[in-house]
Amino acid sequence: MPGANMPLLLGLTGSIGMGKSTVSNMFRDQGVPVFDADEAVHHMYSKGGKAVEPIRAAFPDAVVDGAVYRPQLSKAVLGNKAALKQLEGLVHPLVYSERRQWLQQHASEGRHSVLVLDIPLLYETDAEGMVDAVAVVSAPEPVQRERVLARPGMTEERLQNILARQVPDADKRAKADFVIDTGCSKEETREHVHSLISGMHGRHGQAILKHLQAQVAQEDGTASKM
Repeated sequence: MPGANMPLLLGLTGSIGMGKSTVSNMFRDQGVPVFDADEAVHHMYSKGGKAVEPIRAAFPDAVVDGAVYRPQLSKAVLGNKAALKQLEGLVHPLVYSERRQWLQQHASEGRHSVLVLDIPLLYETDAEGMVDAVAVVSAPEPVQRERVLARPGMTEERLQNILARQVPDADKRAKADFVIDTGCSKEETREHVHSLISGMHGRHGQAILKHLQAQVAQEDGTASKM
């Protein structure tokens, strides 16, 4: 296991339409590694991905041409809590494993003082304890609405349903260690990201060590049952 001087683990989150993906890419552009769970799932659902065979066994119609066909999978779990829980039980452990490997790799390399976990529903899933600090991406409500309603197929009703399931932006801002504003120009947001990264140089965190210790405990527990 890597030594105690771990990089600071930053959780990046934000409500729909706030520009989190844009900010996530800004971190990458400035040399900060980012783990995106949605991106990891996308790879797992692709042909040859780790989730394909487990999902085929549970939801045979959801695999087409060797890859998970998301519309069919969504149809299989929509309104079915038991099926959704079964799917989460298959996919979440795979994502957690990928994340631990990613953390271990970057922590072992010792090249970065900051690592980012992109977690869309960080506060909704009480995931603050997974990271050392939280940065919330935010924008004024009119800007958010304009961005979201410009998306294909988006309606006012769908937007309201999504927002009803998310922690209000004001609450996220109040809880966060950092707030990144995207209601300004991209250049201003980029400068904000740069300043945030610069301010973290030389700081160390404990969250990664906790992740890796949990992995060791899990492996020891599995070995003891053999």
